[in-house]
Amino acid sequence: MTELNHVTASAVEFMETASYDSLSAEALRIGRRCIIDTLGLYLAGGLEGSVRMLAADAAETGGKAEALLIGHGQTRVPAALAARVLGTAGHAHDWDDTQVSNDPRHVYGLLTHPSVPPLTAALVMSQRLGGVDGKRFMLAFQTGFEVECKISEWMTPRHYRRGHHTSGTVGTFGAAAAAAKLLGLKGAEAAHALGIAASFAAGIRCNFGTMTKPLHVGRASENGVTAALLAARGFTADPAALDGAWGFFQVMGEGLSEEKLPQGFGQTLTIVEPGISIKPYPSGILTHQSMDAMLALVLKHDLKPEQIERIRFFAGKNILEPIRYPLAQNHLQAKFSMPALLSMIALCRRASHHEFSDEFVAGAAMQDVQKRTEVLGDPEIDARGYDKIRSRIEVETKDGRTLVEWADERYRGGPDNPISDADLEAKFRMCAEGAITDAAQDKLLELAWGVDALPRIETLVEQLVFDTTTAARPLRGAAH
Repeated sequence: MTELNHVTASAVEFMETASYDSLSAEALRIGRRCIIDTLGLYLAGGLEGSVRMLAADAAETGGKAEALLIGHGQTRVPAALAARVLGTAGHAHDWDDTQVSNDPRHVYGLLTHPSVPPLTAALVMSQRLGGVDGKRFMLAFQTGFEVECKISEWMTPRHYRRGHHTSGTVGTFGAAAAAAKLLGLKGAEAAHALGIAASFAAGIRCNFGTMTKPLHVGRASENGVTAALLAARGFTADPAALDGAWGFFQVMGEGLSEEKLPQGFGQTLTIVEPGISIKPYPSGILTHQSMDAMLALVLKHDLKPEQIERIRFFAGKNILEPIRYPLAQNHLQAKFSMPALLSMIALCRRASHHEFSDEFVAGAAMQDVQKRTEVLGDPEIDARGYDKIRSRIEVETKDGRTLVEWADERYRGGPDNPISDADLEAKFRMCAEGAITDAAQDKLLELAWGVDALPRIETLVEQLVFDTTTAARPLRGAAH
């Protein structure tokens, strides 16, 4: 590793010079899709017990009324506090978009969930500042998105293998860059914002399958906003905190891929190339090809749950290490449990956030099928490498058949097999169900598709208002 890579300075230069006019039509198109996807996830997440706890804590803490507190009607709180709750809501279902990499060394495929931290920061800071128009908002979002993705791409896989949660750590830089762009930070101030963010970056994988996992992204959003606001006040940090022997790359991941540095920030926007994936299921992205394979098997053979004797799931380490729960007891564990996810498909022929409830996952039917599902490492799959998510499902039926289905390596939702705009809107409406009315959904979609033309982002934010504090609403997912 060279003594100083100047990544921080390059990031600052990009943050200063990025303009709306420099964003390609394709970057803007994908950006709008990411915004619509994430807006839906804020609404679905706002109904979750974990987010409602955070919102109640924020409302009790109070402070300057700067930004909407999701799920609390018209209540507003300080921007950073609003970002903590909104960012957690965006990741609560583990259904947010994922960064794509073509680097076979990135053995887990996904690097970070890129949209929630910068979009959350852009939303709360737009409210704090007031009068931010759609173009300025979109630019801030895309600036944070690019900074976050390039840092994540350039880190070595060692960061994730050591147990860091990239969406929590690197997501902090995405939020900081988006907030800094809206604040107009340049030079030393922008560098200090990234330096503060470097010390704030946190999140460890032992908390996967708990309420704290989505809080990693909420804290990334909050901490990024706080870093930018402190830097704007003159608070200092190391102006090259990404670089050098004690910088973020070295301390958090034992280095970076120096040969990638010529890619630069913004020369080719990651949102376009290699692109992003919009997730079809509210679970870890490494599970989706296998869930599609299970669904294909069930539909192809019209397989009923009562016909299943045993399910065997074969995969490589890139799936089996992070998807770690052998028997899920609640909906958060189910997101990281292949027996639970395959059982859900076998029982329901779908897996939306409506199936991810504690009652259903802990119920007799789900527990029974999970206990009859084996997860097996396959050395031959490992030997084929980790550039693709490969797996095989075998179902032994009670009448003696063995049904086999290989997962399609071409990921549904990824850049080479994207979900349609119609399917994206359907996902949004599924997420919004129970939070806002059909009319509000229609209006929010209309505004989001035309976000660049909005004179004030507050117009869009107003459609996110709903109230979970009434006694009539159950506390979804609160008991684990």
